[in-house]
Amino acid sequence: MNVKFVDRDYLILKEIDRWRVITGKHICYMCGFSGQRACDRRLNKLISVGIISRKKYIYGFPGIYSLTYSGKKLINAPDRTEQIRIEQITHDIAVLDTAIYFNKKFGIAFSDMITEKQLHKNDGFGVRRHRPDFVFTKNNNLFCVEVELNMKSKDRFSRNIISNFTDYYIQIWVVPDKHSNIAGFLSVMKKDYPNIKIIELDEVKNYDIK
Repeated sequence: MNVKFVDRDYLILKEIDRWRVITGKHICYMCGFSGQRACDRRLNKLISVGIISRKKYIYGFPGIYSLTYSGKKLINAPDRTEQIRIEQITHDIAVLDTAIYFNKKFGIAFSDMITEKQLHKNDGFGVRRHRPDFVFTKNNNLFCVEVELNMKSKDRFSRNIISNFTDYYIQIWVVPDKHSNIAGFLSVMKKDYPNIKIIELDEVKNYDIK
């Protein structure tokens, strides 16, 4: 099957490449399709010509899209094997939902969001430091967004907060709910690092795409 590539196809490839995982529902919204059926038809065509692939990792969970070697060549993406971490898929999907929340509620364009994956790429090979899930600029100020669904060690958590305090105007943390240990720890840290803002996951889900 021959496919004539259009601008939106390249947008699809770029969105697949820059997020750690992505589903058809997220591609549909982020790439401006009129509906899920139209999006799925286009994705299936791209699969049929070997540009993208779709794989299910968790029973009952939507398939995850990835670029093939040919797809990576089309957008000059690095040709390296990327492992999907099954235990992190729920977090990575919440990051996508949060990006859509910021787009729908605050009008932050997806093109103005820089993902963790892109930030690490910009750091260069061999450099490994903490990076937020995504960042964006608003009113000439740099914001970072972190989705934290499971409590990590307090030392590591503190280091990330301090790093974000130094690097960003506001650090926004999406947490399971205001009663979680994560929210409690952030509230304590906020006394010394006042640029912390906390958002509950339910607030993000109120803006979920259907």
